[in-house]
Amino acid sequence: MLAVELIQPWHWVGFIIGVCFFLALDLGLLHREAREIRMREAVAWTACWFILAMIFAVGLLRWQNQEAAGEFVTGYIVELALSMDNVFVIAMIFSYFGVPRRLQHRVLFWGILGAMVMRGVMIWLGVELVERFNWILYILGAFLIFTGIKMSVGGEEEVHPERNPFIKLTRRFFPVTNFYDGQQFTTHKPGYFALTPLALVLMMVETTDLIFAVDSIPAIFGVTQKPFIIFTSNVFAILGLRSLYFLLAGAMSYFTYLKFGLSLVLIFIGLKMLVVIVGYHIDTLLSLIIVAGIIFTSVMSSLVLSQLRDEKDSSKE
Repeated sequence: MLAVELIQPWHWVGFIIGVCFFLALDLGLLHREAREIRMREAVAWTACWFILAMIFAVGLLRWQNQEAAGEFVTGYIVELALSMDNVFVIAMIFSYFGVPRRLQHRVLFWGILGAMVMRGVMIWLGVELVERFNWILYILGAFLIFTGIKMSVGGEEEVHPERNPFIKLTRRFFPVTNFYDGQQFTTHKPGYFALTPLALVLMMVETTDLIFAVDSIPAIFGVTQKPFIIFTSNVFAILGLRSLYFLLAGAMSYFTYLKFGLSLVLIFIGLKMLVVIVGYHIDTLLSLIIVAGIIFTSVMSSLVLSQLRDEKDSSKE
């Protein structure tokens, strides 16, 4: 058996440089001018990020071992699935502020860039705490079970920007225009500086991701406690969120059972973390099969139900 290579600082640097390269290519070359993202492009980018994630998993399989690759794929699927719930909230934010479709990619780009930084800090803090106080994993497990149950019985999310403390604070200290200035987050005139509504939208997207990260970060700790696997699986999921938004934002009403499926995933991961107390360990491959099976079943059930509902509605006409 080949020896597992230890994660070195240059592995982190190399991964971050690679991510920055793709982001620079995206914003600097492919989306320099604001424009609407079409369905075909969204499908292509979604497939691209998924393929890159799987290539990375194969690299981990050869460079590390099967367990590391399995943990990455499981973590990636969990984070990506939880991001799908975030898509619906982002769509409501864009609708509330009336953001033109051609400006939405710009907001998501900078929002996801900020999300990677925030999650990186949260992951670092989480790893430090778990290494010092291993019993925190049991608290996180119980929290995930509570969150999953709450998600399964909760109602639909609502967006209330006027209640957001960051929005209130920003409006208090900075003037905000009531019009968009192209794709700019600020507008400048002689003796005049103000934020545009696009800056408030960006702030809402960032704070929304922070709220979702409170669920997703503990979930990934239920899959693995390896910092590099946690960070890379999160980053790949976040990078795929933009194209996933343009792919799914208009079709979220078809995913009726998705939220219930995500709640089951959180409950399962929470239980996986707690059964360790009695000395039982759920294998990584089995975890991957269960998580992927729950998500696949919830998505397919939603699509079948939606099709039956559409056929019933059309038969009434």
